[in-house]
Amino acid sequence: MGIVIGVVGPHDLVDDVAATCEEQPGVSTLRLDYDHESQAPAIVEAHAQAVEGWLFTGIVPYMLARDAEALTRPASFVDYSGATLLSALVRMQHSGHDVTRLSIDTLSAADVGTTFAEAGLPADHLRTLPYRAGMTSDKAVAFHRRGPAHPVITCLSSVHEALRDEMQVMRLVPSVHSVRVALRQLLLTAEGQAQEDAQIALGLIEVDSEEGLLREATALGGTLAAFRGGTHLLVTTRGPLYDSTGGFTGLPMLGRLAGHNPHVRVGFGLGRSAAEAESLARRALARARRIGDVAAVLSLRADTDIVLESVSAPPAAAQNLTVLARRVGLSVPTLEKLLEARAAVGDEPLTTREIADRLAVQQRTARRMLHRLELAGLAERTGNLTSGSSGRPLTLYRLTL
Repeated sequence: MGIVIGVVGPHDLVDDVAATCEEQPGVSTLRLDYDHESQAPAIVEAHAQAVEGWLFTGIVPYMLARDAEALTRPASFVDYSGATLLSALVRMQHSGHDVTRLSIDTLSAADVGTTFAEAGLPADHLRTLPYRAGMTSDKAVAFHRRGPAHPVITCLSSVHEALRDEMQVMRLVPSVHSVRVALRQLLLTAEGQAQEDAQIALGLIEVDSEEGLLREATALGGTLAAFRGGTHLLVTTRGPLYDSTGGFTGLPMLGRLAGHNPHVRVGFGLGRSAAEAESLARRALARARRIGDVAAVLSLRADTDIVLESVSAPPAAAQNLTVLARRVGLSVPTLEKLLEARAAVGDEPLTTREIADRLAVQQRTARRMLHRLELAGLAERTGNLTSGSSGRPLTLYRLTL
C-alpha cells in the first residue's frame, strides 16, 4: 500500500518538491500550491483526509499550519540551511556579488554561521532575521529595507515578490538533498502512524433495537454483522475510531443509540490481530455491563481499559453539563456560554470569530473548542465565510449541543 504526501508551498516550488518525493517507491503526492503562505492552514484543513502526511516547502507555512492547529497528520518541512544555502551562495558569487555582506531571513544565525564556516567564508557582516512565532512576510520585508543595501537572501516567495524591483534579492530553492532528508524523516513518522491507524478495532454492541446501528457503523467506516447471543459485531480500524471518539475521550454514538434503546452497552477492543481485538472487546463489554445500562468501554493491551462514556439520559441536550464537559474536555461555564450562543441564534451558523468573541477567547482557542465539539457530534461545519482581508476564511459552525 502506498502513502500519499501533501506537498504545500508556492506554485513554482511544489512541482519540483513533489517530483523528488515521487522518486521514492510507494510515495504519491497531492500538489497544493498557494499565492501567499498565510493560505497554508486553510489548505491543510481542506485536504486533511486525503493524505497520510504533509511536507511543506519551508518552515514558515509549516509553522503557520501548526500554530493554527490545522495539522492532524504527521508533518515536516524542507530545511533551507546547509546545502540549500550553500548552493545559493555559489550562484551569487558566480554572479559577482559579495556573499560576505548579505541580509538573510528565516534561517537561524547559528545555521547561517555553520554554513559560512564550512564554506570558509567570514560571517561578520551578515544580517539575519531568524524565524520566530509571529514573524510575517511584511516584517521580513521591513527588516531587509531598513538595513544597509546588502543583497537579500529570502526563504519566502512573498518577500521576493515585494523586493525584487527594489534591490538584489534571491529566493532560496530547496535542494534535492534537503527534500530527500525531510521526506525520509516524514516517512518514518507517517508510516508508523499509518501502521498504528490500521490496527483492528472490533466492537461488541448490545442493544434492544437495531435502529440507527447500521448508520453508526457506516460513519465509523466499518462493517456490521450479527454475533452470538444477540450481540452485534462492528469491525473497523483504529484511525476512524480514534477520530470519532475525539482521541478516545467519548463515544457520541452511544448517546444517539440510547435515544432508541433503554440498554446500550458497547465494548471495543484494539489489537494487532482479529483474535486479539475480539478478546479485548469481550473484556470491554463485560466491564460496560458492570457500569450500567448505557456504557461504552475501550480495552487496550497491557490491561488498559478506557471508559469512553456512561450516560443516564438519552438526548444530548438533556445530559448533565458536568458529564458533557468531562466528555469533550471543556469547562461547564464554557458550555453554558455556548448554549447561550446557540439560543441566541437558533439554527443559524456562527463564525469562529463570533464564537471567540462570545467566549472572550482567541480564535485559535475557539477553533480548538469547536473541533472537540465536532468530534463529539455537538457541532457541525456548514461552510466558510471570507473575512474580507488576506487572512484565512472564517469557518461557519452550527451548534447542536
